[in-house]
Parts: sequence; C-alpha cells; structure tokens
Amino acid sequence: MYRIGEFSEMTGLTKETLRYYAQIELLQPVFVEPRNKYSYYDNNSFLVARLLVYLRRFDFSIQEMLMVVHDRSLDELEEILKEKKVALRQRIADTEAIIMEIDTFLEMEE
Repeated sequence: MYRIGEFSEMTGLTKETLRYYAQIELLQPVFVEPRNKYSYYDNNSFLVARLLVYLRRFDFSIQEMLMVVHDRSLDELEEILKEKKVALRQRIADTEAIIMEIDTFLEMEE
C-alpha cells in the first residue's frame, strides 16, 4: 500500500487532486487510517489513476471521467474515445478557420 504522497509521485497527480478525486468518488483510497486520516492506495488504484491521467490528457471532463470509471465497459470506452477524437478534430478545424479569418483581417489592415 502507498501513502498519498508516494502515490502522488507515482501517478503524477497532486495530493490535492487525489483528495478531490476521493471527495467526488472518482478515485477513493482503499484505506483511510482512522487515527490520523492518512489515505492509502494499492496497485489497482494505480491503474485507475493512470487511466484518469490519460482521460484528462484526452480532454475528458470530470463528469465524463466519472461516467467512464463507474458506468462503462472497455468496449464503451473505446467508442467514447473515438467520439472524443472526432470532436477534437472538429475543434482543430474550427480553430484553423478562426486563424485564417484573423490572417485575412490582418491583411486588410495593412
């Protein structure tokens, strides 16, 4: 078992993030010492934490992460990731269109 500080270093999640994830029931410690309130995590927690790191990197909201962790199978996760990929590509296209509009506007000013 890993105390929160050690687990934070292992996962790249801050202690504050881990406490928040526990509060919203996204990633709860496997054990909390009643006397000193120290939180402990295990290897299964590590796997969930790594998944959460990836989901945040993939631009998932907290609500989406909760849905994946609590309600979805791996097959559904694959489908959700494909949908997220399409949405991100659309956002890139929209951003590129805005950049082109800015360039056009700047050329008019010259």
